[in-house]
Formats: sequence, C-alpha cells, structure tokens
Amino acid sequence: MSKPTVHELVSQLAQFLIKHHFTMSTAESCTGGMVAAALTELSGSSAWFERGFVTYSNTAKHQHLGVPMELIQTYGAVSLEVAKDMAIGAMNASGSDLALAITGVAGPTGGSIEKPVGFVCFGWALKHKGLIKADSESVFLLSTKEIITDTTRSKVRELAVHHSLYGMMERLQKSF
Repeated sequence: MSKPTVHELVSQLAQFLIKHHFTMSTAESCTGGMVAAALTELSGSSAWFERGFVTYSNTAKHQHLGVPMELIQTYGAVSLEVAKDMAIGAMNASGSDLALAITGVAGPTGGSIEKPVGFVCFGWALKHKGLIKADSESVFLLSTKEIITDTTRSKVRELAVHHSLYGMMERLQKSF
C-alpha cells in the first residue's frame, strides 16, 4: 500500500479538524512555511487553519514561540526538545487546538556528524479537554527505505512536509 500524498493528508486532516471543531497552527524552520502553504492550498482552510509561524532564527523561536534560549543552547535548534517546545509554543501563541513543528538541516550546508543534512526533528501538540499532549521525534529523512537519489535541499524539505502531516494524522487517529 502506498503512502498518501501531501494533498490526501491535508484533505484527511481538514475532515478531522472540521468534524471535531478544531483549529491548528504550524511552526516551521527549515521548511520555511511549506506546511502552511500546503494546508492553505485547500479551499476552505480558513475554517480550521489558524496561522503559521516561520521561525527560522533562534531569536524568532524564542520571541514568537516562547522557546527558552537555554533550551536552544543546551540541545541545539535542531533537537527533539526544541521541536516539541515549538509545537506547544505555536499552539499557545495562536490559541489553536493543535500544532505541528519542524526544525532540521535541509542542506546542502550546515550538517554535522551528529546532525547531518536530512536530519529533521518534528513536534506535535494537541490540546484536548484542557490537557496538552505533546510528542516529538527525529528522523534522518534521507535514510528511508525508498531509494532517494535526489538529496537536494528541496527534497529534504518536501519529505519533511509529508512526514509532519503523516505524523499528525497518526497521532490524531491514536488519540480519538
């Protein structure tokens, strides 16, 4: 069975959000707003998409999402801890019911041995019945089972958008 496309994931997510009267927001670093663009490509998205934050710099993550500078300095901007805090911060700053966040190394420069090009951290947060449930995971997107010959910045960002939406749907389906 093939994975759903970004368009299919956005449609599924929209149906879920409408059904539950939820709104969502995004916090993006290496994808530069590509998730927000994919979400708003769907007509009627204003009913459930609250806003997107493009927080590329550490200062922006701190100022707009409330990510503590100490957290960034301790773990790095590309970390599980920062991704989770970005998602919670986006949800809280926007008043939305759920949020997803992406921070990573899209390349072709900026990678390291610990965090090579293609290393991306994702965060997801859901506020339901007054409780906040947050989760994060890191993925080396260029080591998927698929053969990836296109290891460009564009490919890393494209894969990150898909993974963030797929991960959101997975978490929502498990929670409801």
